[in-house]
Amino acid sequence: MPLALIISSFVAASRIGGGAQQYVLAAHKIDPVLAPTVMFGRSPAKGGQGEVTTPDVLSRVLADIEADAIFGLVDLIITGHFSSPAQVDIAAGVLERVRAANRDGAYADRPVVVVDPVMGDEPKGLYVKPEVAEVIAARLAPQADWITPNLWELGYLTGRTLTDAAGARDAARALGRPALVTSVPAGGGEIGLLYVTADEAVLFTHKRLERAPNGTGDLVTASFGAGLVEGLGPLAAAERAARAAAETVQATMEWKAPELPIVALADRLVSPRATVRTQRL
Repeated sequence: MPLALIISSFVAASRIGGGAQQYVLAAHKIDPVLAPTVMFGRSPAKGGQGEVTTPDVLSRVLADIEADAIFGLVDLIITGHFSSPAQVDIAAGVLERVRAANRDGAYADRPVVVVDPVMGDEPKGLYVKPEVAEVIAARLAPQADWITPNLWELGYLTGRTLTDAAGARDAARALGRPALVTSVPAGGGEIGLLYVTADEAVLFTHKRLERAPNGTGDLVTASFGAGLVEGLGPLAAAERAARAAAETVQATMEWKAPELPIVALADRLVSPRATVRTQRL
């Protein structure tokens, strides 16, 4: 059975961050292991109270995971939210150790590293400390097999003001890592997910809803990573992630759900019914 290591946030009552990604990966029959960087009862955006995992505790949690010989079984690593530069440094070291671990009995030949550089978004901009963003850019982004920023984060990483898919394509290529960029504006009242490699750029779009629920980017990252582990080609994994996001967001609106209904839609995340429009750039 494939195994994924998530180093990100845990929010008990909200379908965001690493806590939400556990459910997405489980739907794909990928066993999730979450090392939480923060622990909250509800989203901080709703006034939730919680605690940042101290670097010492995070180190000990990850050391325990390593002691159980899990590093050699990890097929997918997802990094997300961090609250301190020390946490980012710890995660960067873990990526190196997972890649160096003996992989006897592992599902895949090598682990896939997907870095979601959680830093900020429109309209508020940066919502982590500037020094956290700097270390993510310096230590994690260079280790990524794939990076999954939103449009604002891609602009921050590249020092560019981005407003459309063509600009995002060029910025992602300047970053030097294959990318899946969320929240890319598209014409006709649509919103897009942009897949970019050195040789190819494809925009998947669907209708922009009045309010997108929190956690959609986390869902996309986990869905895309699951596809890579399952053996889908990256473009096919990106398209399925776009369709899964479109389906989940639409269901959230139709059901008036307070959170993304990830568990209720588990089968449809694996085989989404929603359609997306595809545009090559």
